[in-house]
Amino acid sequence: MIPRYAPQQIAKIFSDASRLQRWLDVELLACEGWAELGRIPVEALTELQGARIDAERIAELEAEQGHDVAAFVAAVQETVGEAGRYFHLGLTSSDVVDTALATQLRDAAGVIDADVESLTAALIEQAERHRLTVMMGRTHGVHAEPLTLGIKLANFVDEVRRARTRLSAATAEIAVGQITGAVGTHATVPPEIEEHVCTGLELTTAPVATQVLARDRHAAFVTALALLGAVLERLATTIRLLQITEVDEVEEPFGQRQKGSSSMPHKHNPVLSERICGLARVLRGYALTAMEDVALWHERDISHSSAERVILPDACALADYIVRLSTRIVEGLRVKPERMAENLERHGGIVFSQQVLTALVVEAEWPREQAYRAVQRLAARARDDEGPFRDLVANDPDISAALSEETIAHCFDVEPYLAHVDETYRRLGLSTSALEAGPAAQPSMLAVEAGIAGGRMH
Repeated sequence: MIPRYAPQQIAKIFSDASRLQRWLDVELLACEGWAELGRIPVEALTELQGARIDAERIAELEAEQGHDVAAFVAAVQETVGEAGRYFHLGLTSSDVVDTALATQLRDAAGVIDADVESLTAALIEQAERHRLTVMMGRTHGVHAEPLTLGIKLANFVDEVRRARTRLSAATAEIAVGQITGAVGTHATVPPEIEEHVCTGLELTTAPVATQVLARDRHAAFVTALALLGAVLERLATTIRLLQITEVDEVEEPFGQRQKGSSSMPHKHNPVLSERICGLARVLRGYALTAMEDVALWHERDISHSSAERVILPDACALADYIVRLSTRIVEGLRVKPERMAENLERHGGIVFSQQVLTALVVEAEWPREQAYRAVQRLAARARDDEGPFRDLVANDPDISAALSEETIAHCFDVEPYLAHVDETYRRLGLSTSALEAGPAAQPSMLAVEAGIAGGRMH
């Protein structure tokens, strides 16, 4: 793991010291199980429980033997004297490695889950604060119709919740252990030992195994992390697009002493969001590698091992890192409602074209094609700067003859776009109260009530 992108809690879980201690935990629980079955004398068990880990000695033996688990077993045996002959009794390397790995992935997932919970809370807070902060909705990157920043953020609340549910399910799949012997038959180690070890480690016992746990479990876990990354990449991409100079509606946090460029002092670049996008791509690559690891030969080969030493610790680290970084961005997000109002008013209310179309079809009873073409022509003139769209509509002789001034004015009312916001919030369990949303909500709400952009929207 690159320290730059490795949160300390995750790094500790996957450290060499943690891995070796977890291997020892598996081995000693197996010894306890054997003692309960009468295969290991009680006095020997007591000696075994005093076993020590000597990392330097393990490294020395591994260099000699070319096998990390064998070196670990030999080094530990040296610390317990005669009782060492009972250490690793009936086990094969994967029994120890896979079961210990399951505890690492489970514990890492717990850290990630807690951080995702914090991110969800930050998204909810901003969604509630900006429930009625009106802005431009965009499809294909082009102005479509108004919505609120709160609704935009509410979508991410829902997506992150689903990602968290996915990760929880994948964690349950991976939080399993197996102590089955060389080819998974329990020929050298009975199921009672397996159950004792898994119970002691708070793992579910795999119903069946080869010599290893099936790697579809690991692939599902890494894929869940990659999907979490993809959700956060969409959030980061949204912020990047809204921070473009020509849009300028939000800005990610920028420190007082921070530099956006080594040469251009004016620059505020969305570097945090860009970092999330880059790391999310790495996570997707890890998911592909994890899926490639599923098809092992017969009862197992070792082609998965080298890949997993990289992808599993890194995937957990990167996922947690971008969750924490996303939380930092969301909490410190700078929102510019005045700029949102300016963009919404571009071309004089052209984004209300559908409401004009609907009024002509429903109230004036025009054929839809006639109404569509009439509105489209006026919108084209507005884009060509021949006048504000609302004025072109009001001054069009055919439309003014078909619709009253009051009806035309109502076509440019932002309220219909806010009518069902609260229902969406109720479905998500979010607050619909301005007071609960906090004082930061008040300016944008008042702007809506008074009419955005100097009263040009009713």
